[in-house]
Amino acid sequence: MREKPMRETTSVSVAIVGSGGAGALTTGNFVLEAASLAGWHGILTRTVGPQIRGGEAAALVRLATHPVECLSDRFDLLIAIDWLNASRFDAEIRLGPDSLVIGDPRGGEPPASIAASGARLINVPMKETAKALPEGRANMIALGIAMQLLGLSEDAMATVLERRLAEKGAAAIAASRTALRAGIDAARELALPVRLAPPGEIAGKRWLVTGNEATGLGAIRGGVRFAAAYPITPATEILEWLAPNLVKAGGVLLQAEDELASINMIIGASFGGTPSLTATSGPGLSLMIEALGLATAAEVPIVVVDVMRGGPSTGIPTKSEQADLNIAVYGFHGDAPHLVLAPQSVGDCLFTTQWAAYLAEALQAPAIVLSDQFMGQSRAAIARPADVAFIGQRRRATEIAAPYKRYALAGDGVSAMAIPGTPNGQYTADGLTHTERGIPTSRAEDHLAQLDKRRDKLARFAYGDHWATIEGDGDLAVLTWGSLTGAVREGLARARKDGVAARLVAPRLLYPTRPDEFAAALDGAKRLLVVEQTHSAQFHHYLRAHYDLPGEVRVLNRPGPLPISPGEIHRTVLEWRA
Repeated sequence: MREKPMRETTSVSVAIVGSGGAGALTTGNFVLEAASLAGWHGILTRTVGPQIRGGEAAALVRLATHPVECLSDRFDLLIAIDWLNASRFDAEIRLGPDSLVIGDPRGGEPPASIAASGARLINVPMKETAKALPEGRANMIALGIAMQLLGLSEDAMATVLERRLAEKGAAAIAASRTALRAGIDAARELALPVRLAPPGEIAGKRWLVTGNEATGLGAIRGGVRFAAAYPITPATEILEWLAPNLVKAGGVLLQAEDELASINMIIGASFGGTPSLTATSGPGLSLMIEALGLATAAEVPIVVVDVMRGGPSTGIPTKSEQADLNIAVYGFHGDAPHLVLAPQSVGDCLFTTQWAAYLAEALQAPAIVLSDQFMGQSRAAIARPADVAFIGQRRRATEIAAPYKRYALAGDGVSAMAIPGTPNGQYTADGLTHTERGIPTSRAEDHLAQLDKRRDKLARFAYGDHWATIEGDGDLAVLTWGSLTGAVREGLARARKDGVAARLVAPRLLYPTRPDEFAAALDGAKRLLVVEQTHSAQFHHYLRAHYDLPGEVRVLNRPGPLPISPGEIHRTVLEWRA
């Protein structure tokens, strides 16, 4: 007899695992897209090994009736197309006694963690079933199983298959639909202990977008028209998205021979008047530091997106971490004021990158955007982000009476920048200490004056409410940043249901610091919990260095690749109250 679902829920999580090339990631993407068409929200993040080809792969999908920005605490369903190296996901795919696991008996031995979790294991011969079908594929069998157990309609999935397999022709689509139905039939007598509630009324079409794609769109919306970069995991998709789309906007992308070339190319393009960007990860950012100092000294606006990964050195290129905070804020030599910003969700990658481009142009300073692998390579079904009007407009010198003072000290510190070819606008832009006219100097008073100029223009700028996300109230404040913002938000929502009043403070602008605004955000707080994805508590030390932290401070930190879950935050808050 078919088991009945135990309860209706607003969120369901499924993991699909398999060896490289088995199609686990494709299956997960199809699940998310079909759910989006049906009206649900959702997020998919991929977790893979560091191998260039082959190795293990898993699609981690969370579907919900409401917007979600992080994974949940446990997975309700695990489907293993095969078990090759699946044990490497033990910590990332948390299971419990209510979890259902579907595996192929010919796919190897399941990890011991399955039995230890108390999850129910059901064997389904996916590969054998696929071989019995014309052009059958095991991952399509797995997709049918997932559809049946999650309550996804065959019509929605048919739309997805026709859209994604159109180039392969009608025969491939028909074969996939046949395998899909076989998977549905194989799962008809099975049921999850939970059932996803129907979606609410859809207000507009869902966007299916990754953080890296949203970053590219934010750059274009912010006025960026030139990009140069060298591919690096997990930032490469930004470049892949920008390559065709920059052209549509009248721009150009150039693949450089290395990271040193790429940042110097964008400095040159920006010097010539074109808003410019590069994208990289931690190892590439290390190579760019000297040139970032040049951009600071010469006051050339550029944007550098760092999609952080596990480090140091090569580390874990395919997993997420927040450990590039120190190098982004403190890595420059000398006193080099610059901008450091961090998006807080997949959708916020668009806004924050657009804002970074605006700030870089308005302040004539380099801006570093600290995204990470989780946001960058996650795909989310979200409501369309609101359009933001600002586009960076640098202050340009047009009608110039010689002698031209490119680095004039008057006003707000943002001096008018002449584009090459402007009459009387010739000046030297290099890394040497210079006078107001750009002439190299070693005089102490010139050095101090230009240092003050570059510091003060950033410190005095009106950043508005965008500088941080501040939500809730209470004498407990949880401080976090970047991709952990969603997990903290969800953890605090659970805590409020338990009667714990708490507030969320997540700075989007990490540097320059905002002491007055930060003090206001923490007014009345007596206890602070700092949540971050680093081994050495970099964010906590950054806060200690720049802000007065009231009351007792505790830290919840862990390096990647295992993310901090909403449940951990919830439990930590409750334990502190007790």
